[in-house]
Amino acid sequence: MFERLKEDLACVFERDPAARNRFEILTLYPGFHAVLAHRLAHRLWQRHFKWLARAVANIARLFTGIEIHPGAVIGRRFFIDHGMGVVIGETAVIGDDCTLYHGVTLGGTSWQKGKRHPTLGRDVVVGAGAKVLGPIEIGDGARIGSNAVVVKTVPAGATAVGVPGRIIEPASDAAAQRRADTAQRIGFDAYGATRDAPDPIANAINRMLDHIHHMDQRLEALTLALEHGQTVPHFEHDADLDAVVLESPPPPA
Repeated sequence: MFERLKEDLACVFERDPAARNRFEILTLYPGFHAVLAHRLAHRLWQRHFKWLARAVANIARLFTGIEIHPGAVIGRRFFIDHGMGVVIGETAVIGDDCTLYHGVTLGGTSWQKGKRHPTLGRDVVVGAGAKVLGPIEIGDGARIGSNAVVVKTVPAGATAVGVPGRIIEPASDAAAQRRADTAQRIGFDAYGATRDAPDPIANAINRMLDHIHHMDQRLEALTLALEHGQTVPHFEHDADLDAVVLESPPPPA
């Protein structure tokens, strides 16, 4: 028990730069208090003291603003930062080293009995105000952006943002620079289309910029081929443009 307590204190220091000392965490951190109360309530729930477990959970909610159902399974080094408005449902499962911010809901989408809340893997971070709904899985190391509404499984290491939640893929350095250059040429502010602020809309714009860049390459190659009778080059990811030799017109008699 004391080992778990030390782990909880240590994880607060690791993830909250505002934490100054152990006494402050023990007395003033509602997320820390909510986790301790849940451990007691969960043990009572497992021993079939259902009413008493719910009573402990309700008292904890009254003092912390965090509602955790006693049936939820929570791993080690779980940290709730700020915490006000956090709701964790009965069949939710949270792995080790996870972090939740204020306003997060791990909720259900069905009134049917059985598994109806999400399962979070290890080292998952859920941003403020995010809603993760239904019996879905959030893979190890995944990130859920603030105010996202996630209703589908998120693979390990991925980031989901938006409503509904969509997976975003960071661009390579070369791709990001190419998109910025193309955006500048056509008069579009590229700030939102860089990897600094990835979101589903930016991702769609990124794909448009990639397409424009590719079309420019093809047009330039075709123009050169028509002018000089050169072989049309074959571009990567361009299966429909095979190398073709365009014959030059016959010289005038």
